[in-house]
Amino acid sequence: MGGAVVDGTAKQDNLGTPILDKEKITAAPLAVLPIKSAVVFPSLVMPLMISEARYAKLIDDSLMAGEPIILATQKDSEQDFPDPEGLYTIGTVGAILKMLRFPDSSVRFLVQGLARVKILEYTETEPYLKAKVALAEEVLNPSVEMEALVRNILEQLKHVVQLAPYLPDDLQVSAMNTEDPSKLADLIASNLNLTTTQKQEILETLDVGERMRKLTSLISKEIEVLEMSRKIQSEAANEMGKSQREYILREQLKAIQRELGETDERTVEIEDFRQKIEAAKMPAEAKEAADKELERLSKMNPSAAEYTVSRTYLDWLVTVPWAISTEDVIDINQAEIILNEDHYDLEKVKERILEYLAVRKLKSQLKGPILCFLGPPGVGKTSLGRSIARAMDRKFQRVSLGGVRDEAEIRGHRRTYIGALPGRIIQGLRKAGANNPVFMLDEIDKMGQDFRGDPASALLEVLDPEQNNSFSDHYLDVAFDLSKVLFITTANVIETIPPVLLDRMEVIQLTGYTDMEKLAIA
Repeated sequence: MGGAVVDGTAKQDNLGTPILDKEKITAAPLAVLPIKSAVVFPSLVMPLMISEARYAKLIDDSLMAGEPIILATQKDSEQDFPDPEGLYTIGTVGAILKMLRFPDSSVRFLVQGLARVKILEYTETEPYLKAKVALAEEVLNPSVEMEALVRNILEQLKHVVQLAPYLPDDLQVSAMNTEDPSKLADLIASNLNLTTTQKQEILETLDVGERMRKLTSLISKEIEVLEMSRKIQSEAANEMGKSQREYILREQLKAIQRELGETDERTVEIEDFRQKIEAAKMPAEAKEAADKELERLSKMNPSAAEYTVSRTYLDWLVTVPWAISTEDVIDINQAEIILNEDHYDLEKVKERILEYLAVRKLKSQLKGPILCFLGPPGVGKTSLGRSIARAMDRKFQRVSLGGVRDEAEIRGHRRTYIGALPGRIIQGLRKAGANNPVFMLDEIDKMGQDFRGDPASALLEVLDPEQNNSFSDHYLDVAFDLSKVLFITTANVIETIPPVLLDRMEVIQLTGYTDMEKLAIA
């Protein structure tokens, strides 16, 4: 985009530097240009841009009249047209060196600061601000302290230039060639990464010695920030470099192992789990959870604590018998022979068991009541369960519920706990190696409850045929189908069996043996 260039009309010396005309500055009101988020220092050149029509007119009028302008920083940079109260009273009188006008009505120009001025009073507000000003006289006392301050600032500047990428390379050279302490302080302050308020404070400090001391403090703070920033960047780069090196070395190691026909243990383990997941024939929900956990495990460092937790969880998922079942062989005559071989007498009990098996043979998906063998200790309740499993050619698994008071014994612990494991139901199925064993829940009348929960309520989901097809173990956190399991319970007394469980059971009474029967058994 092209633009029209206009040279400034300020008086200049033989070197082309604008001349400060003190009488002209103080004789008549001058135009005041508000500056957003910047401070113009004396003797320094700064590029500025404006787009508002009134300020474009201010520049035009000043150029036509050959007058300098007052550059005053705004207190609030969000205001477009600040009033006199919105400007600082100490500003800089400046000369416009060049102006470039663009077709979009914006104006870009170079301005050079000439001197500090104090705004005394505003005389006009339209079409732009005008004010009477007075030169702000600086206080400069040459002394040993001043020389020490100059040397210290130059040394600090050398350090800052090395640390700060935003500072120009020739700044240190310009500073070394600046003999005036006032101009040196202004040069450094204008280039440092200071806030507008901090720069304005430097501009308003007329005592050069005090200005140098403030600048020294600001430079020291900037050095601390830059050093800390460099330290953070260095640490981040080292950490990133270390991670990248480890990644490259691991990839190279994998490539070498592939060439040699070898693989590392971790890769073998991940691949082994992947094959086991496919072979387990899990339901969709369980397979999704296993795949997600395997993906997470493959990205973990084997030395991490979470690695063992994740690996143990996957091991449980792939070893639970999701789709492994034994085939039922229900032969009523053979079942009667087995029951007679294993137990003496108990004719009514055997007859009821045979009736139960006959019904299961006719209707394999029977959702009938749970058998509960009730009787004193030693009458063969547990061995009857073993005989039923042998007669049906099923696996047999027994879990004792005596003294169980924690719901987690049935449902398992959540994986957030250290040493968490599935409940006794899932553990029993894993030991059985099939999803349709004869599962005996021994001493169901001796369960209790306390602050850790009510195991009877958790057992309700296990035994209820309407619910156990989607049993949820807290550890696995996926549904498991218990509908194929043949649950049998035992108890010594009926009074302490929880009523909600008793409603779902068919109680078969076993009486104790007489002395003559014991003698015959012996």
